[in-house]
Amino acid sequence: MYTLSEENYLKAIYRLSQEKGQKITPKAISDVLGNNPASVVDMIRKLVEKELIDYDKKKGVHLTTQGQKNAVLIVRRHRLWEVFLLEKLGYQWDEIHAIAEELEHIKDDTLADRLDKFLEFPEYDPHGDPIPKANGKVPKSYSVTLANLKEGTICRVAAVRDTSSTFLQYLLKLDIGIGTTIQLIEKIPFDGSLVISIGSNDKTTVSQKFGESILVDHSN
Repeated sequence: MYTLSEENYLKAIYRLSQEKGQKITPKAISDVLGNNPASVVDMIRKLVEKELIDYDKKKGVHLTTQGQKNAVLIVRRHRLWEVFLLEKLGYQWDEIHAIAEELEHIKDDTLADRLDKFLEFPEYDPHGDPIPKANGKVPKSYSVTLANLKEGTICRVAAVRDTSSTFLQYLLKLDIGIGTTIQLIEKIPFDGSLVISIGSNDKTTVSQKFGESILVDHSN
């Protein structure tokens, strides 16, 4: 059994490991969790002792086989709970993350599988993040941001990097959700802001930060 704090660290390290090519440093973990660097270093030591992670100053932090298994289960429970809260209890997508943060720590060996079956085996959570399967396999994830695209590209919103309530509420205000079609009309060199059209609506301008927070599918 692991503490809530230990599970949050495993989940944060897993999240960072999905960002290809990134070295997972104590500072990166600190930035994700909002914890002070000293407490992060202390927790890294504890997780190494429990053989959940390996740590080398040059190579960074890596999950061990056992650490990966536990992290995937936590992420799986979290994302399944988000689907449940949105689809079955009527919460909005800007409300579900904080609640799922608490529910993900419920200890029950069969809960995730039963929840998965009840929800008819969803592949993605309401924010577009892939839900790991019982066998550990993970559906395709998306890594290209709206800000990465070339001018004129038409894409579909596949996921959001920022799950804060303020950002999700802003997306609702713009009538943007998972699956929304967006065309990148222009990139403004001065500050990196983007001129886009949403669906069939008129043009609107958004910030570079906004563009970096939207993951897209532009395969068509």
